[in-house]
Amino acid sequence: MGLNPKIEAFLKEVNAHPIPLESVSPEQFRNQARMQEDAPKQEVAKVEDGQIELHDRTLPIRIYRSENKTQPALVFYHGGGWVVGSIDSHDATCREIANLADCTVISVDYRLAPEHKFPAAVEDAYDSFQWIAANADQLGIEHDNIAVGGDSAGGNLATVVCLLAEERSGQQPVFQLLLYPSTGYIGEEPASLRENAEGYLLTKRLMNWFRSHYYRTEADRLNPDASPVHSELLHTLPPAAILTAQYDPLRDEAQAYAERLKQVGVDVFVKNYEGLIHGFAGFTAEVEEAYQAVAEGAAQLRQALHK
Repeated sequence: MGLNPKIEAFLKEVNAHPIPLESVSPEQFRNQARMQEDAPKQEVAKVEDGQIELHDRTLPIRIYRSENKTQPALVFYHGGGWVVGSIDSHDATCREIANLADCTVISVDYRLAPEHKFPAAVEDAYDSFQWIAANADQLGIEHDNIAVGGDSAGGNLATVVCLLAEERSGQQPVFQLLLYPSTGYIGEEPASLRENAEGYLLTKRLMNWFRSHYYRTEADRLNPDASPVHSELLHTLPPAAILTAQYDPLRDEAQAYAERLKQVGVDVFVKNYEGLIHGFAGFTAEVEEAYQAVAEGAAQLRQALHK
């Protein structure tokens, strides 16, 4: 299937003005990304900004409620290569998921690289989930019915939270919603990384740029907390929905990760969406196929949370 026409038109405009990665700083990249935060937003019953007070740091959060009552919850981690992105950049996505899955979504503003390199984002993701679980009554959510989710780098953090919960005997999320996650790969470079290396928003060069800022050393690439496919604890993970896109460099590694989970007995819904690109959750207001993809993933979350 060919590229979705609306996305193709968007890419034509983006590719006409490429970002000079050799000279742009992370803060300059973030400032440019902030200019794109005006996506149409669904109404939800309530939105609240708050903070997680950990012993050595404070993390901002934003809470989206589909109804004004105690609900199951999704703890959400935004994408952006661990370098860009924020609560604001994924505001529209969190609103949609809250409504579609009929749950409370708690979006976590974890620390970004290169100011805070790996594993700072991982520790923030894990500590925030455990704090939210411990304060469920105060937050108005169901203590034993909390899932994790995220897109791209956020999907990476979400699944790593589950692995760390097993390692550290913490509360385990009940479900994972992973939108085109970065999971790492074993063996030779996946075909999708070659096929979609340029021209589809997330490029191979941009991925390398993100990782050069996130990792401390090249050895971090093989650390299961950075590339969960290398973990020996995959069999302990909760059920997952893993969504991928046809024109995404990360397509094949996420699909292979889903297959690895299935092989070790994890219940996985996995689907590749034709005609779409990495980051399709940001196109739901303009591209019906993107909205339907997010809705299908949210339906899996809803089913898990409302058994």
